[in-house]
Amino acid sequence: MPIQVGDRIPDVTIKTNGENGPEDISVGELCAGKKVVLFAVPGAFTPGCSNTHMPGFVVNADAIAAKGVDRVACLSVNDAFVMSAWQADQNAEKIVMLADGSAEFARALGMDMDLNAVGFGTRCKRFAMIVDDGVVQYLGVDEKGVDKSSAETVLSQL
Repeated sequence: MPIQVGDRIPDVTIKTNGENGPEDISVGELCAGKKVVLFAVPGAFTPGCSNTHMPGFVVNADAIAAKGVDRVACLSVNDAFVMSAWQADQNAEKIVMLADGSAEFARALGMDMDLNAVGFGTRCKRFAMIVDDGVVQYLGVDEKGVDKSSAETVLSQL
């Protein structure tokens, strides 16, 4: 069953891009005592993610922070090197990049999807959530397009 509003975020260790390369990051620790906007994309460098989803969060990062958000984080089923390159490509230095290379966190959320039929393997659904001290306050999942998970929608929920 997918994660729901009111649920506690699963504490899964994934990767982020650190100063010396990939580093472990505990999602539970990332969210503990903080208000976090976490958005997920099916893949770094993909058209919808690069042209629509990520740019909205880059442009609105300061407005989101002004609403009391401590961190904005982007999750994808990619490795930390890809997420680092995508962060640089998108000028997304204010966004914490989360690499869920084996889709372990996506599965723990119930947000994984099987795209093997089109050669993409297991990916994460497109979503955004507002997490306050580890508890989901808002969850918007998009089946098509970027509506419920856009930066503008998240801003309206803060």
